[in-house]
Amino acid sequence: MKKFMDWLANSFAPKAKKLTQKPSVAGLSSAMQKLIPFIMTGSIVFFYNVFRSYIPQLPDLGNISNYSFGMIGLIAAFMVANQYMEKFKHPNYAITAGIVSVCVLMMTLHPVAAKEGVYDMGRIGPTGILIGVIVGAVVSVIFHYFSKLHLLQHSELPDFVVEWINNIIPIFLSLALWSTLIFALKIDVFEVIINLFEPIQSFGQSLPGLILLVLIPAFFYSMGISTWLWSAIQNPIFIAGIAANALAMKNGDVGMNIVTNETVYSLGLIMMGGTGATLTLNLLMCFSKAKKLKTLGRICIGPSLFNINEPIVFSTPVVMNPILMMPMWINSITGSCVVWFAMRGGLLNIPQDLMQVAQIPAPISSVMILQDFRAILWYVLLFAMYLLTWYPFFKVYEKEVLAEEHQQEKANEPMTAPAEAV
Repeated sequence: MKKFMDWLANSFAPKAKKLTQKPSVAGLSSAMQKLIPFIMTGSIVFFYNVFRSYIPQLPDLGNISNYSFGMIGLIAAFMVANQYMEKFKHPNYAITAGIVSVCVLMMTLHPVAAKEGVYDMGRIGPTGILIGVIVGAVVSVIFHYFSKLHLLQHSELPDFVVEWINNIIPIFLSLALWSTLIFALKIDVFEVIINLFEPIQSFGQSLPGLILLVLIPAFFYSMGISTWLWSAIQNPIFIAGIAANALAMKNGDVGMNIVTNETVYSLGLIMMGGTGATLTLNLLMCFSKAKKLKTLGRICIGPSLFNINEPIVFSTPVVMNPILMMPMWINSITGSCVVWFAMRGGLLNIPQDLMQVAQIPAPISSVMILQDFRAILWYVLLFAMYLLTWYPFFKVYEKEVLAEEHQQEKANEPMTAPAEAV
């Protein structure tokens, strides 16, 4: 175990952190984070609609959702190109590349009943987020490599003319590439990309897919690497899943996609207290015999109740702690399995609406999202399960901390003065 932890700390973790700092990874992660406010705006409207279903006199706020979350694919195209230009240190192209990506994404609407003037606007919504990411990335590649040419860098032309030329060429190349594929070669790029990623989407909606989508971020998080790194992989699967469920419900059916942001994060069942289900660890710390752990536990309990566990993960620490990393991984697997079988077995409702309210304490959020009071029983069951998982590991770590505190106290004791000779 010691050799494994040394390898994680001294070899794997530094290399993984270095990878996350690369512009190609950091840009995508940053873009996904910038989508969150638009997703949350849609979530607020869906939450509001719960009350509106009981009070129909309330005004309809559907358009707010339609023109925020409903255009998330379009927003993703802009943000991905924009953030890649920032991370690759081409800030002068950040806005231009983003706008070009939006233009390209609009091209993908053309093959759908274009002759009749009817377009499938759903392609720029949740189902289009993957297309937006790919479009933004391809446009970014064109702008990035063109910038390396340093065209007219030492030219005597006026600066504004040089700037125009250096924008016109990558804009033209980007639009020409996609225009050739879509209009000249008659390729429905949207359908091609969706079909290529269908196996990934299908796997993501399986139990092994759910476990990996929860376990892998938890594994890296236990080494201090933010879970935001994985949002670019998780979000297309999560958003497509909840969008399909919402559409099924609208058509009078029941959506069957379990693997959504709502299931993994917002319900507070798998992520009880945050990644790795650290709420029960926090409670154990509140009543610890070790002064350090008790103090930290009581400081961090507030954020933990709202599923924010960075304070406890980094201060305890759980990060790179061989004793406390293991239960974080175990909880990611067992919690995912319990929730999966509960929903698949009809013992707990499957989320049907976009409602990303992960910072509302569970089980309040659980009942609110699922409209199912059985969520309280599953919360209690999972709480007990997580507590039993953390307890033995915590007691071992507590013993170590107590020993350290005892040694510190002995070191701080004043030396007894020698008795004077009579």
